[in-house]
Amino acid sequence: MTRSGKLCIGLSLSITWLNGEGWRRPDSDVENIHRAEFYIDIARRAEAAKLDFLFRPDSLFLDASRLSSAPGFSSLDPSLLLTAIAQETQRIGLVSTASTSFYPPYVVARQIQSLNWLSRGRAGWNVVTSMDGSDNFSDQPMLSSAERYARAREFTDVVQALWASYPDEALVLDRANGVYADAERVRPIHHRGRHFSVEGPLTVPTYPSAKIPLFQAGASEWGRDFAARVAHGVFAAAPDIAAGVDLRADLRSRADAHGRDPNDLRVLPGLSLFLGDTESEARDLYAQTHAGQNLQRKQAYVLENLGLDVGPLPADMSITPDMLSKLNRPVRSRTHADLLRRLIERETPTVSELLERPEVSGSAHWLFVGTPQDAAREIARWFEAGAGDGFIALPGGSARSMELLFENLMPHLIEDGLFDADYRGGNFAEHLGI
Repeated sequence: MTRSGKLCIGLSLSITWLNGEGWRRPDSDVENIHRAEFYIDIARRAEAAKLDFLFRPDSLFLDASRLSSAPGFSSLDPSLLLTAIAQETQRIGLVSTASTSFYPPYVVARQIQSLNWLSRGRAGWNVVTSMDGSDNFSDQPMLSSAERYARAREFTDVVQALWASYPDEALVLDRANGVYADAERVRPIHHRGRHFSVEGPLTVPTYPSAKIPLFQAGASEWGRDFAARVAHGVFAAAPDIAAGVDLRADLRSRADAHGRDPNDLRVLPGLSLFLGDTESEARDLYAQTHAGQNLQRKQAYVLENLGLDVGPLPADMSITPDMLSKLNRPVRSRTHADLLRRLIERETPTVSELLERPEVSGSAHWLFVGTPQDAAREIARWFEAGAGDGFIALPGGSARSMELLFENLMPHLIEDGLFDADYRGGNFAEHLGI
């Protein structure tokens, strides 16, 4: 991806602005989060602000115990939702999530290519290896991280082979001679692998001249290697500049080792934005959003990921690396566990400081609390330091953060020469420079 050396910016449609206490605000519109119109309105505003793409994450399990206090991962099917959005937008990219852990490759290939047609070449695929939800698909135990990524690599190869199995050039559409397609150009893939047996060809032809960009979010050793092999964009958890610089340098090095041009890969940290017209307004919004956080849940998170029970420890006690034991059991997310260890090794925070960090209280994303003008300066600082090639916007606290993103922050980035003022090319891949 070259895209003039400018930022690449996507918006998460995971209603992050309704997390914590945000959904309780009178203007949250939480009643409509399962209606297409709610997201279509957001999509139109994002497109007017010229964001590169919309990203719909997904989860294939529901923790019902958390529904008493927040919407959680309750969500619509990504491909169906983005299909509805496709009919009401013209240029913005639409990145759907599909799991390689549970879905058949043929179904995913068909869904994403169908979205590409219905959006006129604007589909992208977020390739995920699900960490939860296996009991919704079988009684088999969840695969290890290494096995999930081995399956994902074969899965992705199969999907791409299926996309190529029915090229749009095969469509002749010769009415005079009664030839619809050149059947010789539509071929089975005859795939027989360790995880899948797929004959092909796909039932949907490729959308003309519109390659489908691939995105990935794994930050473990296996996830990084997989992303470096196949992804055009990597969604990253990077709570500080140093973490972003290290991750981006590692991914670019891995891409080069796999024979790819490192510039073809964009590292996109998640950016949690609590925006206000004034700094104090933004700080108040952040405080109100997190006022109901459960202390015991945060302590349990540290225990799960580090094996350290901070509950009995004094709040002002510093946590040092020698207090951390090497865990001999699997953790739910090796990425988040490693981020916590890195934080302690680098800063030796006190117990109270640790429990307030985004690595514990949030989702380990880059956090900004302040005005759009200050956010633009901070984004420029990250970009210039090589901590990312753009970001995934995660507006927080209220819909006002999202409005300020569209109406104030994006114009600042355009005025500063960090972001393109309009879309390029005729489809999503061309706009990104693929």
